[in-house]
Amino acid sequence: MDKKKKKKISYGKYGYFFIAPFFITYLLFQLWPLINTFYYSTLSYYKRNGREFVDFAGIQNFLNVLGLAAGERPYALSYLKNTLIMWGFNFVPQILVSLLLAVWLTDQKIKVKGTGAVKVIVYLPSIITAASVSVLFKALFSQYGPITQTLKDWGVIAKNFDFMSSVAGSRGLISGILWWMWFGNTTLLLISGVLGIDPGLFEAADIDGATGFEKFRYITLPLLKPIMLYTLVTSAIGGLQMYDIPALFNVPETGLVGLPDDKTTTMAMYIMRLYNSDVGKAAAVSVILFAVTLIVSLILFVSMSDKDERRMKKARKAGGKR
Repeated sequence: MDKKKKKKISYGKYGYFFIAPFFITYLLFQLWPLINTFYYSTLSYYKRNGREFVDFAGIQNFLNVLGLAAGERPYALSYLKNTLIMWGFNFVPQILVSLLLAVWLTDQKIKVKGTGAVKVIVYLPSIITAASVSVLFKALFSQYGPITQTLKDWGVIAKNFDFMSSVAGSRGLISGILWWMWFGNTTLLLISGVLGIDPGLFEAADIDGATGFEKFRYITLPLLKPIMLYTLVTSAIGGLQMYDIPALFNVPETGLVGLPDDKTTTMAMYIMRLYNSDVGKAAAVSVILFAVTLIVSLILFVSMSDKDERRMKKARKAGGKR
């Protein structure tokens, strides 16, 4: 018995070699840059007579970007508002449509034909590059683009309407592009979650006379919580850090100013815009974006966690103390 235990222990150490590359990569390319970002956010960079100077600024960079210092405008808050609006109009429809498609494509009663082809079609936009999608939609919805002209001919929009000069139009198109690109990926994740649910539960519900909505409400949704939480958190992180589509879709030649009137500029675009002139402010905005993302993720974790399970854990702890 002792020899067997020793062999198991000696073999077990090799598992660390397999997981080591992930931790090394994380430490070098994620954790260390994150720590550096917090450090740089407390510094002030400026140039004088061709030389670069670095001074300790404390929280001054945060006060500047939040508009709390004298003579400064709250650009970070304005761009955070833009980001949240465009993310919200993409995020909510994405989850709803993906969830409905996942349930519909996996329903054993309906037995949709060609589900494999449908999965491929909905996933295809995810593999198209952001630059290609931005150029395509900008051409389609420009002032004299084919879709814009068609909508004008049908009387859906006014003759002088221009998506590119309209705040709602530009934001709506960016949200629509992001939804179109990523709802297929979300759909496949939710499909995998639904397929992981024991079919016997649905059969038992059918025997008890449960309706389709009741099965969805009391079986599918509760058992989808783990994969749903993963989907919500990753979508939130990606949405709050959106950069490529807004930065390529409706910007002037100078770049990184979301038209019209800076209303489609995101936090990530603002960070890149500041990076070339003031690294300290760019780092401060990055820290603010990190904090917002963390808060949103924690809210999702708390709201999606199983309340009954938490009560049971508390009860066990209380019982153990006694």
